[in-house]
Parts: sequence; structure tokens; C-alpha cells
Amino acid sequence: MSSSTLPDVGAGVQLSFADLGTPLRDVTFVVVDLETTGSRADDSGITEIGAVKVRGGEVLGEFQSLVDPGRPVPAFVARLTGITTAMVATAPGIELVLPSFLEFAHGAVLVAHNAPFDIGFLRSACAALDHPWPGFTVVDTLPLARRVVTRDEARNHKLSTLATLFHARTSPEHRALADARATVDVLHGLLERLAPLGVTHLEDLATAADPVPADVRRKATLADGLPRSPGVYLFRGPDDEVLYVGTSTNIHQRVRSYFTAAEKRRRITEMVRIAHAVTPVVCATPLEAQVRELRLIAEHAPRYNRRSKHPERQTWVRLTDEPYPRLSVVGDVVGDVPHIGPFTSRRTAQDAVAALHDALPLRQCTQRLPLVARERRSPCALAGLDRCSAPCTATTGPDVGYADVSAAAADVLTGDPGPVVRALADRVGRLAAQERYEEAGQVTARLRAFVRGADRAQRLDPLSRCRELVAARPTATGGWEVVVVRHARLAATGVSGPGEDPWPLVEALRATAEVVEAPAAPAPASHPEEADLLLRWLDTPDVRLVAVSDPWTCPVRAAASHADLDDVAAAVALATDDVDSMDPC
Repeated sequence: MSSSTLPDVGAGVQLSFADLGTPLRDVTFVVVDLETTGSRADDSGITEIGAVKVRGGEVLGEFQSLVDPGRPVPAFVARLTGITTAMVATAPGIELVLPSFLEFAHGAVLVAHNAPFDIGFLRSACAALDHPWPGFTVVDTLPLARRVVTRDEARNHKLSTLATLFHARTSPEHRALADARATVDVLHGLLERLAPLGVTHLEDLATAADPVPADVRRKATLADGLPRSPGVYLFRGPDDEVLYVGTSTNIHQRVRSYFTAAEKRRRITEMVRIAHAVTPVVCATPLEAQVRELRLIAEHAPRYNRRSKHPERQTWVRLTDEPYPRLSVVGDVVGDVPHIGPFTSRRTAQDAVAALHDALPLRQCTQRLPLVARERRSPCALAGLDRCSAPCTATTGPDVGYADVSAAAADVLTGDPGPVVRALADRVGRLAAQERYEEAGQVTARLRAFVRGADRAQRLDPLSRCRELVAARPTATGGWEVVVVRHARLAATGVSGPGEDPWPLVEALRATAEVVEAPAAPAPASHPEEADLLLRWLDTPDVRLVAVSDPWTCPVRAAASHADLDDVAAAVALATDDVDSMDPC
């Protein structure tokens, strides 16, 4: 598979802090504290704002201002903070102080102890003044302290208690600037304790308070340096074993999520514990990433991947090539005879066979029968039930009636499955009318297995036979995503830049695309799930066909038209109506 140079995936996109991966030493923090007239922002006002700007342990500036809350300061608040109504009577109002604070904090990360309180008042003030909230990233030191400070060290996690524990240079005294200064020292003390746990970047702080085991969080360094592009990632364990393969539109961000509380799968947490490296495979497009993921899973069979590991285990239903054809569940496609599938399990394939046997009098014996038997045999029970013409008893000449049966079977497998759908829908309706709902459900499951298998084969067959198909889809940046498919296998893909002529890319991809040998259709020359991915991509509304070497069509009355099994629902409704309308006498 070839690919062109990757486009600038970040162009025109506002990256989040989780995408930036900023080391904590490079982050500018503004530690803020407020004093207020009460505990609720909707009926209280701000009396003082204090803030300290720090980066890399160095104080860059301070901000402090009393604020006229527009109402008296309650006596108990005055006793607690020392801020009286007389002190704030001549202070500027919040409409003057707030813009100055927002300018001071512009571009920084806000930090507060019990941040919902302070940030809640600031947001409420912005809303009251019709001032848009800047959308600061906020760090709360209270949950961080609960994460790393035990009860053995401190009786609680109040700011005053933590300031004593971390030997803060300023004691909290319920005044905004003093409390902000104390919070700065508490923040630095907490960051020192969090660093050995793998909290070294700004995005780590967002999940630092999560209950993630320390040994898992320390593995977060495995994401360092990974690209922020679409592609595949491989977790590797001892002896370079591939433990897990995944895909994402942003490799770096997705891998980091494995070391946070967002990852709740026990098996994956176990995998992370033994992983020692992550290998990225950058891809031009998400489609290429999905295809490469499937191929790598099939190649390595990672023990922590549950899907797509064994494409050879998928099964097909074949109408055999012999004088009196029968249905057989097989592991591969051979010969130019009708097949449906592939099915994800042998049991599902057997359900599809049972559906066909319910509708058509195909023989169910497994031996190969000659066109004319040398000696007469006794017919089986199915013949007595008119569910088989008993070609095994044909001694004077071929059983010509069976040819019609096998032809009908070939038609429903490769063309219109309507006869099978209608026959089983009628049976489901009768069973429902007799209130034999469990049996009706079993017949419906068989029919669903058959229709899905027939639909999948009918969609795969033309793409598997097609020597080359070239398609393109416009990208969000104004370029084109070009795909070359050969026998239902992704042979090449690439992306042209905004405003570029895509034809040179198309010609280059066709010239350098993988050489793919023709498979035995309807089996694709790829993992069946890869072919499904390509079909879904080709079915998207904005995809345009550029070139196609062979007809790419599906039957007019294909299995897809029966995929929702409306016939079954209609039969059940009709049967129920008939029962309800019967004379109870």
C-alpha cells in the first residue's frame, strides 16, 4: 500500500491542551482566590480578587483588588476576612475589576483551591456583564491533594492545613492575595508528588485525581513523542511481542487515554502493565489506518485484541459442484459455484443452511451421488415428507426434477432471495398465530443469517472480481483522498493538497499500487472485514468513481432489499390480525 505525504492535520483546527502535550515547566499558571459576601454566586458578590502568575516555579506577577459588591458585607464575613462594608464602599465595581483580571490571566491556566467556588463566581460575573467566558483550562488543587496527601499526613485537605504541610511561605488568612500565594506553594508541593506518578504534562493534570494505579500512570511516558496524526499504534511487551493493535485519528491522544480513568477495561489495564513500548504507524487517512489495523491484527494475532485475528476461521455456505448439488459449510471459496458469506461463525452458517432447507427441497445427505445410481436405495424420511425428490433412488435415469431445485437454490444464493424470505415469513406467521413464539424466533434467526450471508456475498462478489477501481473523496481542507482498490483489497491511497490537481496523484498511485492476484470470487483478496470497510467507504455520498476496470453492479432484487425482514413482520401482523378476527364461538 502506498501513500502520499500527509496533509497538515492541524491546519485550521483549534487544538486542545490534551493535544498540545505542554510540559508543566512551560505552563503559565494564574493562581486565583476570591473573597465574597456569601457562598452562592447567584445571591452574593465578590469583595476581593487576588492572583499570582507563575511559570516554572518563578513568580511573574501579582494581581490584587478590592471590589464593591454592591451590597453590605455581612458581619460574620467581615469577622472572617477583615473586609468591611466601609472598606469596599470606595472600591471599583466588578465591571471595572473583572476586565483587568481577565487580561492578567489571558492565555494562562487558572488554578484555585476548591476551584468550583472561585471559578463559579467569576463565570457568574462574566454572565452578568454579558462578557464571554474565555474558556480557561482550570486546575483544582483540592482533588489533587486528596489524591496524594494521606490522612496520616494531614487531618484534612483545607488550604491552611496543606500550607502547613508544604511549608508555604505565606499563611492563608482569608484574604485573596495571601491565600493565592499560599496556594502557589501548595500547587508546587503537589506537582512534586505527582511527577513520580507520571504527571509531567498539562494534560496529565486533567486526570491526575482519577483513581488510576500508580504503575499504570507511570507508563504514560510511552505516549511521549507519538505523532498526533491518524494511524495505527502497537503496544509491545517482553521480547517485542505485539500485545495490542489499535487505530485512531490522533495516535498521541488515544494512547495517552490508556493511562487515565477513561480506560476501564481490565484486560487492557493488564496489557498496559506489561507493555514497554508503543510503535506508531502514521497513515495518510483514517481509512488506511483502519485497514492497516486489520492487517496487523491478522498478522500478529495479539493476545489482547479480541476481533479480526483469524480471518481463516470465517466460513462460507457453498452449493456444491456435483450431479446433485447440496449445501455445504466450508472454510474457503473454490470453483465458480454459488457461495454466500462469509459468516463469523460456523453456527451462523449452519443457521443459513437450515433456512434454505426449510424453503427448498434440497437433499441433506452428505455423500456424493452419481447421476444414475447403480443400485436402488431406500429413500430417506425427507423424501416421505416431500422435502427431497430422493435423487439417490434414480436408477433408470437422471432425476430431472432435482435440476430445477438446484437451479432455484443457485438463484436465491446469487440473486433474489425472495422465495426463501417469503416461505419462512409465512412459517413465522403461522407459528406466531399458534403462539409458538420460541420456534418463530428460531426460524427468524435462521432467515436473518441467510439474508445477511447472501447480502454480504452479493456485495463482495463484484468488488472481488474488479481488477482495479479508483475512487476519490474531497477532504475538509479542499484536497482529495484517493483510493485504489484491486480485487477488494486496498492497493494504494493518498491525499492531494488543497487546490492541487489530483490527477498526478491518481496516476502515481495506480502506477505504484500493490499487485493483487485475482481471488476466487466472492471471496476478496483481503481480510473480509477490510473489504467491508472499503465497501462502506465507497458507499459514502461524496465518493466519486474515477476509474473502474470491470462492471461493479449488484442484482436488482438483491438480498439487501430484504435486510430489514419487513416480510416477516408483515406475516406476523397478518397472522395476528387473522387470529383476532376469528369468531370465539
